[in-house]
Amino acid sequence: MKIFVIPATYNEADNIEKFIAVLEDEVFPQIKNHEMHVLVADDFSPDGTGEIVKKLMGKYKNLGLNQGDRKGLGAAYLRSMGYSFEKLGADYVVSIDADFQFDPHDLVRFIKKIDEGYEMVVQTRYSGGGSIPKNWPPQRKIFSIVANLFVRSVFMKFNVHDWTGGFRAIKKDVFMKIRPKMKGRNGYIFQIAFLHEAVVDKFKIGEVPVDFTDRKLGMSKIAPLNYIFDVLSFVIITRIKELLSGSFGKFLVVGGIGFFINLSLYYFLAKHLNFNLVVANTIGAELAILSNYNLNNLWTFSHKKITSPSKYLKQMILFFLASNIGVFLWQNGTIFLGDHLFGRNLYLIYWLFGTGLLLIWNFTVYSRFIWKTHEA
Repeated sequence: MKIFVIPATYNEADNIEKFIAVLEDEVFPQIKNHEMHVLVADDFSPDGTGEIVKKLMGKYKNLGLNQGDRKGLGAAYLRSMGYSFEKLGADYVVSIDADFQFDPHDLVRFIKKIDEGYEMVVQTRYSGGGSIPKNWPPQRKIFSIVANLFVRSVFMKFNVHDWTGGFRAIKKDVFMKIRPKMKGRNGYIFQIAFLHEAVVDKFKIGEVPVDFTDRKLGMSKIAPLNYIFDVLSFVIITRIKELLSGSFGKFLVVGGIGFFINLSLYYFLAKHLNFNLVVANTIGAELAILSNYNLNNLWTFSHKKITSPSKYLKQMILFFLASNIGVFLWQNGTIFLGDHLFGRNLYLIYWLFGTGLLLIWNFTVYSRFIWKTHEA
């Protein structure tokens, strides 16, 4: 296969010559059965990084340079990776920093993963023996670990351990499918955004444990506070969009209808007919459950829709049992405690709090048990 190693550079004159020499003279000779190339993605560095690469191109015939205006790390990678695949015939590209924070010798293990059939290979500093610098201050170590744990937890994707590093191998098919979705991802958030799409699209992703070190020459290009804000906003907004566009979003709409039915009857019976609060809520909840079951079956979980009459009745009974466990445990339980501890006057607050707990219970039970056995 034809593999292009792409270091994205801006003002890396102190590192680039040594970096290329290590790849060409030490790493590439270890890689058999592949045609190895280097394409430096430089954003017209004012320190002369591009000029150094041009001089080295006379020595290394498999070395190239792709330059463009400075628009961010993501833009540089999208430009140079696209050029490698579309103009130079690359089968895989490998992104890596040119500052030696990642050891270029680890490329050999990335190639091994490619040979095993992985469509994308990423570094991991947090599992399998990978590491971050021991001399980092505690707060930086905590931030690094917590940031990756935050991304994994919010996305609920735990098989990939390192979301923010830039040492990656990417197959042409992966890049061509994901590139249209990277519009506007020009900065460092490109790393998380691209990997997220690869995981969502279920590409085969492998990991290589690596030891991450501090750069010895040159300056880091990351603005810490801006990067933290970008990570938080991207991950949270992306996850909310996923939830609202999927089953959970439909579930909220159906729940809203049930919410209105339940609240209306609860309020009328408790306020105007002076029913016992638990009794009033139970009556409203049963009608809301009936509405929820039919709307969830027809719309929210339509890809798992139950059509057989016997199964429909059986699952409705299970639905009512599961829902009523939630109603009596979380909703009625909260109302009962509130009524006895603080009095009847706050009956709407008890109901709202209990209903919030019930919402979490219901979605978990409905998606995992009621419609689970009817997946297409």
